[in-house]
Amino acid sequence: MLDRFAGRLENRLIRAAPWQVMQVPTQEPIVSFTFDDVPDSALRVGATILEAEGARGTFYISGGLEGRIEADRTLIDLAGCKELAARGHEIGCHTYAHRDLRHVDRASLLEDLDRNARYLDAADPRQGRRNFAYPYNSGSFGKRDALASAFRTCRAGGEGINRGPTDPTFLRAVEIRQPQQSVLGLARWIDALAADPGWLIFFTHDISPTPTPYGCTATGFRFLLGYALARGCRVLPVDAALDHMGFREQAR
Repeated sequence: MLDRFAGRLENRLIRAAPWQVMQVPTQEPIVSFTFDDVPDSALRVGATILEAEGARGTFYISGGLEGRIEADRTLIDLAGCKELAARGHEIGCHTYAHRDLRHVDRASLLEDLDRNARYLDAADPRQGRRNFAYPYNSGSFGKRDALASAFRTCRAGGEGINRGPTDPTFLRAVEIRQPQQSVLGLARWIDALAADPGWLIFFTHDISPTPTPYGCTATGFRFLLGYALARGCRVLPVDAALDHMGFREQAR
């Protein structure tokens, strides 16, 4: 409990002292759907739902979780990553070992990120920097410079919409998680975005008839996607959203 409190406090301090600032345009509502870890149901169900509407998502992968079988989910392997990339989805970094960055020393983090980069490049080779999502949405004050150098953006949690001056090393995002009533209630975020445009990033994990506490049903996910489109939102993966907004990377 004390560690969780310390993590929340550090996140608040990070938000209070931005490392960088990008301007998120406020003329058009943009939504990105992202997945963490990534369970195989995110590939089989989530990606398929997005594709049916001509949309694509961002999938943040931890190579060290490859093929892990758990009681209520199975995580994708390298073949699954390759399939996502081939179908036009974005592959992002979620570290290799999926550890809270506050509890990883700098040298170990750099080694971990390099290892995950090699894993992701085997699935989806690319020239530019990838986008990143913090494991457990937990930031680290002392490692922001390393992350800013390695990645185009870093996504956290924070339950908010990115508008105007925004720190790309600590993007806000809204979680899609159980219970189902809560998932359906997330339409309010889309309403808020349509009324006052910016960039809304959703994140979730599995999509299943019996989801984990950190996932949702196909019905819930399909509803949010359809509602975003009906409200006139442009749905883009994180990298494509950055390009669409005219975001230019700062010199490394």
